[in-house]
Amino acid sequence: MAKEGMRFTQFYVGADVCTPSRAALLTGRLPIRYGMAGERRGVLFPDSSLGLPHTEVTMATALRKVGYKTGIIGKWHLGHLPEYLPLTHGFDFYYGIPYSNDMLPRGNNKMPPLPLYRNEEVIDEHIDQSQLTKNYTKEAINFIEENKDRPFFLYYPNNFPHVPLYASEDFVGKSERGIYGDVVAELDWSVGKLLETLRELGLDKNTLVIFTSDNGPWLTQKEKGGSAGLLFEGKASTYEGGMRVPAIAWWPGTIQANMVSTSLVASMDLYPTFMALAGADVPYDKVLDGEDILPILSGEKKEIRDVVYYYHLNKLHAVRKGPWKAHFTTKPSYSSEPAKKHEVPLLYHLEHDPSEKYNLNEKYPEKVSELVRIYEEHLASVDSPPSIMEELIEEE
Repeated sequence: MAKEGMRFTQFYVGADVCTPSRAALLTGRLPIRYGMAGERRGVLFPDSSLGLPHTEVTMATALRKVGYKTGIIGKWHLGHLPEYLPLTHGFDFYYGIPYSNDMLPRGNNKMPPLPLYRNEEVIDEHIDQSQLTKNYTKEAINFIEENKDRPFFLYYPNNFPHVPLYASEDFVGKSERGIYGDVVAELDWSVGKLLETLRELGLDKNTLVIFTSDNGPWLTQKEKGGSAGLLFEGKASTYEGGMRVPAIAWWPGTIQANMVSTSLVASMDLYPTFMALAGADVPYDKVLDGEDILPILSGEKKEIRDVVYYYHLNKLHAVRKGPWKAHFTTKPSYSSEPAKKHEVPLLYHLEHDPSEKYNLNEKYPEKVSELVRIYEEHLASVDSPPSIMEELIEEE
């Protein structure tokens, strides 16, 4: 994909853990705006009683209105109760698991240990996770083939490489990176099969494919959790390693091959981009946090946005403008340490120092002042409802 498309080196997600990050992707909006940012809980669990509010218009809902067939294959994690599953949020087809593959129901939740859904029906209560990627791939290929003669939107959020890690017999023990490498190799195979299907059906030059992740590596899992390379920290932190993720855009004949983009891009930008491509309306009664990046994909423009907001739970911890990033609050990922607020924000030049090692706030007070202004203006503009993350299923 990278050789045939555009690889982004500064692509950001809307949150540092999966539930709010997925919400941001599907709505084009920061989760703080509609209660999907927790006060204590970062994600939804099997004992959560709520999900993505139906006041939000997902990209699936918007695309379906203009004639697209919409499907999701994989991990949903935006509400597991029937009233919040994908078919209630604009998807015509759903095959997958309602939350992370390490979660088990709690309390009076009568769900199976790890339910596999086809649309609204649980079709397997005892999943063989080693076959998940193979099954997801088969279902994704079927979805593409069934809709080859009409516009379609497929969202394929594989559960892996979230722990626990499983790969099929064709991939176990085959990589030099242990089970994590085996899982990634099978994901690579899976994506390759989908691109191959598009080529075989003659759809490749008429299909935009985006490959990305929902957050950085889970560092507490050590070698099973991945690595952010030179970026500092990982998942559940607002350092670069938590929210800057790999991303590739592939569209032969439209996106020039072998391109590397240093543009600031956010996952929320995909929403208005898809709407522009499909001729669909964005919701005019809501604040969108995404920008149409078609001019970047076509090579017409270098930059569309210059500001990125870094939220942890329901608190804004950092702001980036251009190469400069200010940390107003810092907290190591999955740490018992309390969050540390900085009277004078920490300042980093990310082009020179992507590992966030050298605090420059004393040297560049004018940059600190500029980022403080952006931080305060943003907070003043956000009217955040109460968090839904802590609402639990009542015990019987």
